[in-house]
Amino acid sequence: MEDPSTEKGEMKQANSSGIRKGGLRTMPFILANESFEKVASFGLSPNMIKYLMVDYHMSYARGTNVVLNWTAATNFLPFFGAFLSDSYIGRFLTIFLGSIFSLMGMILLWSTTMFPNTKPPPCDIRLPHSCKSPTFSQNTLLFWAFAFMSIGAGGVRPCSLAFGADQIDSKDNAKRGRLLESFFGWFYATSIMAVMIALTGIVYIQEHYGWRIGFGVPVILMFFSTFIFVVAYPLYYNMKVEKSLFTSLCQVISVAWKNRKLELPNSVDASWYNKTDANVTKPTDKLRFLNKACILSKSEGMTFEDPWTICTVDQVEELKALVKVIPLWSSCIMLSVLMSQITFPVVQASTMDRHITSTLEIPAASFGFFTIVTILVWVVLYDRAIIPLLSKIQGKPAYINVKLRIGAGLVISIIATVIVGLVEHIRRNKAIEEGLLNNPQGVVKMSAMWLIPHHVLYGLADGLNIIGQIEFYYHEFPKSMTSIASALYMLGSGFGHLFASVILSIVDGLTKGDGKESWVATNINQGHYDKYYWLLGIMSCINILYFVICSRAYGPRADKMVVEADHKTSDSSDERGSRN
Repeated sequence: MEDPSTEKGEMKQANSSGIRKGGLRTMPFILANESFEKVASFGLSPNMIKYLMVDYHMSYARGTNVVLNWTAATNFLPFFGAFLSDSYIGRFLTIFLGSIFSLMGMILLWSTTMFPNTKPPPCDIRLPHSCKSPTFSQNTLLFWAFAFMSIGAGGVRPCSLAFGADQIDSKDNAKRGRLLESFFGWFYATSIMAVMIALTGIVYIQEHYGWRIGFGVPVILMFFSTFIFVVAYPLYYNMKVEKSLFTSLCQVISVAWKNRKLELPNSVDASWYNKTDANVTKPTDKLRFLNKACILSKSEGMTFEDPWTICTVDQVEELKALVKVIPLWSSCIMLSVLMSQITFPVVQASTMDRHITSTLEIPAASFGFFTIVTILVWVVLYDRAIIPLLSKIQGKPAYINVKLRIGAGLVISIIATVIVGLVEHIRRNKAIEEGLLNNPQGVVKMSAMWLIPHHVLYGLADGLNIIGQIEFYYHEFPKSMTSIASALYMLGSGFGHLFASVILSIVDGLTKGDGKESWVATNINQGHYDKYYWLLGIMSCINILYFVICSRAYGPRADKMVVEADHKTSDSSDERGSRN
């Protein structure tokens, strides 16, 4: 009989065919699907504002709103994808359908470059009055392409990591902990590499070979992504569909509302509904209204089989944990508003000298590469250099407060935003001095390398804040809710993009009229993007105060108590060792 540990995580036989399911051999197919999808989708978004402005004759404000709403939908829909996967159709089918929808969306987008009737006729964008707006049918085709790609991302992104973990997370495998750690490392490494390739390779192709090839390559990559994933279907282990956490939270709200007229019994004398393996046997006093969902009433003769009639204490405490973090979570949405400003840097960089040498030029949409690299460098430095150094200095395990990291990310993002405004203020003045006021496509005699510092700072802010957020949620939530940590970040990012769209529309409406150009005018030299960014900086400063209030109101953190306990244990061990 074979030892399961030597099989490196392969699952037990799932059917009579004798084919063993799961294992490391499935990893290349899952990682390839995720990587190709990321290269394809992330390769389309950086240059999209240029495509909408030049080929669809959209104003900067309208084009940016289209991109922001598309990105917001892409961040919101993974919640629905996770719910659909966990509650109804399983992860394989969700990823497969997501891949198909992504492929369909990319084909529709590519078709707009192949058939002239799918978009307005070409014109000189320096003379906006001579350009025709897209028709209803042309807009419909474009928006359906965006919708399909968002739906596809909602199926692929929330399930790929969990589906890969399913293949090697076998209780029969003694090495599953190490294998899972290795898989997570490879998953995030390939994801970062995919985004870097998208921001350089795909963008380069679009800049030098045009939209037909630039949008056609992602179609080919997405086709390979789908094909490679499906061809390994006989090898996959598919876990049984179980109740979703989101369903559980909805049940608590529903039952608490149904029992709203019941009086809460005394905590000492009360009887609460629990299961045999319950983590908590009595609900906490915070948000006591929700405790009504787990009141055990013997007089009603309940069978306790219907979760929509009575909930466990664990379910109630899970919802309380989620509600408790919402204020602090909401204080980080402003960072997503700042990080969502991906369209203006592309327009800004296209008007500056982007040459590194006389022959080598950085594509305008590739400067986001510096943000991704900074995040990667920060993660490595924090884990391999900063923490070990602090631990060596203190003589005990070091730890940087999670809230401090989250707050530091918010502060650094403000500095980066102010720098963007200063650089744009200087660039605009130079453009006017050089007679380019009415020529938004003219290149100013100013190096685009001045854009690198704020991209680096945004990357550092993202690394501090986002990773800090996920770690914070992981420690604060019950173990059954750890999967929701990254989902909360994506939800915050979705709201951030929506708020960014609202802010942009308000600024555009309030600052134009009476012969004046909008701050976010299509002609970048006539607009005042510097003032727009400084406005975002002021809003971010106000948000910092909100964050401090939420942080203080939250109270002690579970991660802090764990670290303090570890330090006490370490200190007591040292004392015992010295006595001996």
